[in-house]
Amino acid sequence: MSLITRRFSVAELSQKILEMSTTGVYRESVFEALQPVATKKQIREAIAHAKQFGLHSVASLRDPELGTYYQLDPVKFKTLSQALHATQTGKDADLAQCLTAATRTTQQMLMLAQAFGVVLLLSGIAAWITGLHQLSFGFWGASMSAILLWRLQRQLSQRISLKD
Repeated sequence: MSLITRRFSVAELSQKILEMSTTGVYRESVFEALQPVATKKQIREAIAHAKQFGLHSVASLRDPELGTYYQLDPVKFKTLSQALHATQTGKDADLAQCLTAATRTTQQMLMLAQAFGVVLLLSGIAAWITGLHQLSFGFWGASMSAILLWRLQRQLSQRISLKD
């Protein structure tokens, strides 16, 4: 199958658009370059998909004939490039939904680790009150370990959270 007769997927088109935008490209040039291998609708979907991976428009370089000027944000692209081919495109598997679900899961895991640390701390206090001093020290040590682990995980999750 030749390049001209083969139709590309949205992810493949996004990759091509991202490659083109490393040096900057006008919207009309994207349509011209990809017209033989995709429909205009597919190219528009691919542009929207590529925006999730660092493609952004430069308003000051907009041309009346060539349209929007696109450039690639290299930092955002490097951060998200691993997910480019791993994601499925379409309504069922939107990248934003995947990231939201991952964030929600991370928050739940952090909440569980924090609760576990507090339960161990309270168990240590209860053991101390009942006179089981050695057991209480064990619970307190485990509690401090769980709380330190929770704080480390929380700090790491805040560091890698994506902000636009």
